[in-house]
Amino acid sequence: MISFAAPWLLLALPALPLLWWLLRVTPPQPRRMDFPAAILLRDLPVAEETPVRTPWWVLLMRMLAAALLIVGLARPVMGPGASAGGQGTLLLVMDNSWAAGPDWPLRVAIAQAELDRASREGRPVALLATAPGDAAAPPRVIGPMPAEDLAPRLAALRPRSWPPDRAAALDALEAWGRGERFSSLYLSDGLAHGQDDAAHALMQRLSAGGGLTLARTDTRPTRLLSPPRAEGDRMVLSLRQSPVAAAGEAQVIARAQDGRALAQAVIPLGAGATGGEAVLELPSEIRNRIYRLDIADEPGPGGVVLLDERFRRRPVGLLPGAEEAGADAPLIGDLFYLERALTPYAELRRGDVDRLLARPISVLILADRTVSSAEGAALTRFVERGGMLIRFAGPRLAEAPDTLLPVQLRAERQLGGSLSWEQPQHLAPFPEGSPFAGLPVPAEISVERQVLAEPSARLAEKVWARLADGTPLVTAETRGAGRIVLFHVTANAEWSDLPLSGLFVSMLRRLVALSTGVSGLEGEGALPPLEALDGFGRLAPPPPGAQAIPASGEAVPSARTPPGWYGTAGGDGFRRALNLGDTLPAPVLHGAPPEGTDLRTIAGIPPERDLGPWLIAAALALLAIDLLVSLRLRGLLGFARAAGIGLILLTAPAQAEENLPGLVTRLGYVVTGDAAVDETMRQGLAGLSDFVNRRTAAALAQPAGVVPGRDDLSLYPLLYFTVRPDAPALAPEAVAALNTFMRNGGIILFDTRDEGSGEGFAPGARAALRRVTQGLAIPPLMPVPEEHVLRRAFYLLAEMPGRFAGGNVWVSREQDRANDSVSPVVIGGHDWAGAWAVDARGQNVHAAVPGGTRQRTLAYRFGANLVMYALTGNYKGDQVHVPAILERLGN
Repeated sequence: MISFAAPWLLLALPALPLLWWLLRVTPPQPRRMDFPAAILLRDLPVAEETPVRTPWWVLLMRMLAAALLIVGLARPVMGPGASAGGQGTLLLVMDNSWAAGPDWPLRVAIAQAELDRASREGRPVALLATAPGDAAAPPRVIGPMPAEDLAPRLAALRPRSWPPDRAAALDALEAWGRGERFSSLYLSDGLAHGQDDAAHALMQRLSAGGGLTLARTDTRPTRLLSPPRAEGDRMVLSLRQSPVAAAGEAQVIARAQDGRALAQAVIPLGAGATGGEAVLELPSEIRNRIYRLDIADEPGPGGVVLLDERFRRRPVGLLPGAEEAGADAPLIGDLFYLERALTPYAELRRGDVDRLLARPISVLILADRTVSSAEGAALTRFVERGGMLIRFAGPRLAEAPDTLLPVQLRAERQLGGSLSWEQPQHLAPFPEGSPFAGLPVPAEISVERQVLAEPSARLAEKVWARLADGTPLVTAETRGAGRIVLFHVTANAEWSDLPLSGLFVSMLRRLVALSTGVSGLEGEGALPPLEALDGFGRLAPPPPGAQAIPASGEAVPSARTPPGWYGTAGGDGFRRALNLGDTLPAPVLHGAPPEGTDLRTIAGIPPERDLGPWLIAAALALLAIDLLVSLRLRGLLGFARAAGIGLILLTAPAQAEENLPGLVTRLGYVVTGDAAVDETMRQGLAGLSDFVNRRTAAALAQPAGVVPGRDDLSLYPLLYFTVRPDAPALAPEAVAALNTFMRNGGIILFDTRDEGSGEGFAPGARAALRRVTQGLAIPPLMPVPEEHVLRRAFYLLAEMPGRFAGGNVWVSREQDRANDSVSPVVIGGHDWAGAWAVDARGQNVHAAVPGGTRQRTLAYRFGANLVMYALTGNYKGDQVHVPAILERLGN
């Protein structure tokens, strides 16, 4: 389908017959003659002459050139786009839910193309976004209005981090569309969101309005990352997705709070699969630093899981009361039940006190153990610095109590024995303010023996659990920054049934979770929002109208409670994560659209193409040929010369690009043999070249891949070299070619893709860098200093991120005057090509983590500085530019 941006120019086409009449005459070819005397002219016969007619094929060529020029100036646009068609108002309906984030730029581009089409056709347009707005504002229809007025509103529209409300969108449509004829383009996220009936009703109403074009994502799965579950020392990652025909995989990256990658796992997904799992095994020190999990290249809140204290695997030390050999004896050992209760949820360590405290540890558990003076001093320091000491009673502790107890002990109490008339006691409900509050108390648990606390004025505030007769079962006291907790029964089943119950496991889990400064699990309350995930999976201030969630964290993500962090601010504050994967249903496609719907796939909608420049170029080429033909017909140009000139004019651009690459400036990349890596480098340098061409006076052609030792490297000022983890050492001819390239002033950018937030993304890349650079004349290196020209060659840069942020960028330490003191190598691991990469539509291919758009902008600016550095050397280092730079820094 072809439409015209300036159709009124086509009115010039009927004038072509007049042009035919004007152009059909060709002046006769002049002849050179000797001028005779006037008397000789008297006797010459007079012959009537007629002008020579222009050959029909020349006239046809001129008419074609004129027609191409007229049509080209009318700006024809080819491509169906989404092609809503119909008459009346064009209604754009967009699902701006959490599932729309990964391909949001493409959705906006399709909608903008429809606005352009409506503007050319003079149709009014309207916009309906189906997700609730800030403060849970219901969806509403904006418009109708001219397309030019709606374009800024479309550009400002963003995906939300919660599901759509299609029932409310249908209500808004009913209120707006009564009695109005309209056609609709519905850019759906393709999911039912548990509202399949509402989705079908909305599509029915749109279809009844005057025609519906439905564009949705069918080829790309919509994925939802679930919170991980702990299985011993392993963290099991799980993912749910809408089924697609092709098999694939999802790469999940575990990141620290500063954005650095700590580990990664690949979840395989078969054809038609609705989910998959992968295992992440990490030491507890690293596992406890995980702040969030991200699906790589999936910008959206559905691919993010924030990890709070519930997901930390805390180190817990176990100390038996007697010899270590008998502590694990089945059913009777001091540590038998403790190990089985805590193994799935904590990292258990064994050893003496000094060995356990030599490493960071959260909890120490002493099972009926008497403490020596040396151990007491070490344990006191541990508690006062924030540790939790949990102790269990027993015959040894009852006989020789020490000072590391929350209460003073007075005697051992035996219930139900032959010397007592009392019966075994059951547990009372847990009091408010206790960490165990809310846990159900099984009626079958009984206590036969315990140690008693000495009565005191403050005893009641130290009790976390009681027996039915009111005597303390668990007491606790704060010492310094830590706590001491005492179970007044043994850790085995000798004195009570508590270790045999599931309540024992739950109590221990809450105590471990309470360690290391975790507060807020006590009592009830509400947690206000601190940060919220936006529609692209980035943390930002919470939207207006965001409300608090219960302290338990049980809430459903919505416009009122968006996914993100809730809790109390400050370094010692408590944070609770609310994730989409906690409560949302699995991604399921909504039902079939109504009959007669024009169904499209978003990824399959070709972009509109402006044919005007191509038609004008063709018209100019025909006019150039016409000039040569006219000169030939008038005898001013021989046939051979005309053919030669025409051939040169037609083939000169191709020769400049292909056979004469030295006539253009382009960036190069070293071919690695990995198709995906090479394509990323090509897309990245293409995106950087476009940025440099738009922002600077440089004119860069499309980048080219090179093979050192085979291709001429002298034609490229800069080479991009991605170092794969499995990259072999370079061949001798490649080493010689690269050394010659650097010696003659060329720059090589080595990228290992493992620095900063990309740490762990390409394990083994640094060892591969040593292999690759073996034999190369790499000078001594240093991190880029603040005053280096690379930081100010075009933009003033304080940091130089790529797809990843953080880490160092290395340049030559020595000044090589032969090459204007330009470093022949720049080495980093920020995946700059991934940040610069653009696809055929001009959309960025990879997400920049963790900084998003701003980080990508800085990456492009670093690329521009690098290109200027390669083209101009230390030009910006001249002292003449210092005043201008200082003035800009001052402003």
